[in-house]
Amino acid sequence: MFVDTAKIAVFAGRGGKGCESFQPRGGRKKSPSGGDGGDGGDVILEAERNVVTLLDFYYNRHFRAESGGAGGSNKRKGKNGKDFLLKVPPGTVVTEALTGLKLRDLKGLGERVIVAKGGAGGKGNAGYKIATQGSPGETRELILELRLIADCGIVGLPNVGKSTLLSKLTDAHPKIAEYPFTTKSPHLGVVTEKRTKRSLVIADIPGLIEGAHQGKGLGDTFLRHIQRTSFLLHLIDMSGSEGREPLRDYETIHQELVSYGHGLSQKPELLVANKMDLPMAEEHLVRFQKRVKRKVFPISAIKGKGLGELVEEIFELSEKGKKPHAVLR
Repeated sequence: MFVDTAKIAVFAGRGGKGCESFQPRGGRKKSPSGGDGGDGGDVILEAERNVVTLLDFYYNRHFRAESGGAGGSNKRKGKNGKDFLLKVPPGTVVTEALTGLKLRDLKGLGERVIVAKGGAGGKGNAGYKIATQGSPGETRELILELRLIADCGIVGLPNVGKSTLLSKLTDAHPKIAEYPFTTKSPHLGVVTEKRTKRSLVIADIPGLIEGAHQGKGLGDTFLRHIQRTSFLLHLIDMSGSEGREPLRDYETIHQELVSYGHGLSQKPELLVANKMDLPMAEEHLVRFQKRVKRKVFPISAIKGKGLGELVEEIFELSEKGKKPHAVLR
């Protein structure tokens, strides 16, 4: 199961109690000899390569670090509590639930953030007038939100062939079938240019429908995953095999990106006409290009036609940066 949001509670360890102890010093006098308590452990989040979902936080939502040990006589310091290390996928945004404050965006592998600081150990009477209790550790409720890190995001309505295209271009193996919402979670794949050996990551986003930005269908849940992409590959069923008009498909997705916001509609966009092996596709493509007045790449993902030229354009777009978007007239 793919889980990309979670709410958790973290509890740092309490500092250990300082020791109240006296040691004979000759005669009847005794000198204070109580040691300090150990510090409580921290709760730490770390971005880990082999973690791809927040599933672990779906079943277990409470995480507690170890408390520090009590100080001992003869000025012995208590043992520090062990930190509690939580592994999360790269691209996890950590937000404090109560305030909405973003604590960290864990983009890089191995990047860490302390989300709950352990309490300081109490003072023993060896170095303080009287022994003290340790401080409590921090307690926080956190929202974890995964945003996949990919160079390119494939968007489009259901059954336009996104999963098929991803499987042909990359080493990914998404589920493929002829019914709506085949893709129930995002898939990542790596496409490599044979000549230069350059590679980039492509994300297949579950099919959007009209009203996706308002929570309809599955797309709203996953639109966040294309926020990090450098550009979009907008795939359109140019054959109209699902009973839809290609231009209307394009306008629907474009409007959903505009309505969702977060700069999605401003990203560079590569228009790709799929299913060109089917009847009516050529006729639809002529009308479509006249309307949008921009270059469209015709392919047949299932037949593997046009994919070489498409890969070249994908890498060219990834290097050039922004290009003009379509202007419907």
